[in-house]
Amino acid sequence: MTVEVIKKNCIGCGACVQTCPFDALDLVDGIAVVNPEKCTDCGACVGVCPTMALTLEDRRKPDETPKKAEEKIKEFKPKDEKVNAFFGVWVLIEQSYGEIADVSWELLGAGRKLADELGVDLCGVLLGHNIKDKAKLVFEYGADKVYLIDDPVLKDYRTEPYSQSLAILIEKYKPEIVLMGATTQGRDLAGHVATKVGTGLTADCTELKIEKESRLLLQTRPAFGGNVMATIVCRNHRPQMASVRPRVMPMPNKEEGRSGTLIEETINIKEENVLTKILEFIPQGGSAVYLDRADIIVAGGRGIGTKENFKYIFDLAEVLGGTVGASRAAVEAGWIDVAHQVGQTGATVRPKVYIAVGISGAIQHLVGMQTADVIVAINKDPEAPIFKIATYGIVGDYQKILPLLTDVFRQKLGS
Repeated sequence: MTVEVIKKNCIGCGACVQTCPFDALDLVDGIAVVNPEKCTDCGACVGVCPTMALTLEDRRKPDETPKKAEEKIKEFKPKDEKVNAFFGVWVLIEQSYGEIADVSWELLGAGRKLADELGVDLCGVLLGHNIKDKAKLVFEYGADKVYLIDDPVLKDYRTEPYSQSLAILIEKYKPEIVLMGATTQGRDLAGHVATKVGTGLTADCTELKIEKESRLLLQTRPAFGGNVMATIVCRNHRPQMASVRPRVMPMPNKEEGRSGTLIEETINIKEENVLTKILEFIPQGGSAVYLDRADIIVAGGRGIGTKENFKYIFDLAEVLGGTVGASRAAVEAGWIDVAHQVGQTGATVRPKVYIAVGISGAIQHLVGMQTADVIVAINKDPEAPIFKIATYGIVGDYQKILPLLTDVFRQKLGS
């Protein structure tokens, strides 16, 4: 028996074609096709298919079935018993001039679940200057403890003093897990800290779970351009570090008046020893800056056709009070700035409404917006993969549909 293709599930990503060691697969009209003469039933393609469009009957005897990854993890024993001295889940509370990034609250929500499963404290880490009053918010979003370093040298974000401060805290208090947002600041800081404390780092995670028997953090993230979801573990080193994209985890409820333990630490870093100096801070402008916070996003893709045609997208977004997004194809065509890009290589968004116009629905784009509450897809191709995840789908010419929608919303909203 050879591999079978479930055509309705296939999105033509090509992951199976690249994976097959026997060149038994090819894409024909955007659908995977199996050559039965070359197929050896190895099943390599089945494991990498992101939409479960490939199937293979398992003809092995029960005692020949390989152990699942979870079973192997349960049997794992760390080489270094020192890892058993690490306890607690930490979340870096990212702030810039006193403004807390939303991803910090999202990670506290995710961290609360992890800490409860492990039976340990959830702790927030605050680094900066004149930010002690922010600890109250960290407690209200679920932290049991807050580690605070408030020092003038931390007024502006700079890699060296921030990474050194966090590394000092980690080496002293030995947390089991450290989570950060996969933001510009978080991505810069996470790698430096992991290097300083000698541990691993999994970047851009979309899911975090605990394997209870081993206490390992199962860190899931897209790989190979979003075609494969990889689960990564840090077996022999602590802490287990992961960064998570904004808007991937749900925002937790805020519990007014909740309190906890505040632990204040000091550092011995002198300003004259910090090589980097901040001369001026110039905030980026434009509506796309808040793409990951938008409640309504109207996004255009390759199907828009030209840069000029993006006016339809901007008109509808303006009437709805939303933000303009775009697929990678539209950005690479030069039709819109990269700041508007949604997807694996752009922003991850979680709006209440996501309107996808002329976007086919490649998996790389879907991983960045599929958690939207409502997805409206407009495409002239009825077989476009985007319709498989859409709440509502409209098949037709967007140049006729969008002006009608814009006029109706303008009348209804009085804008």
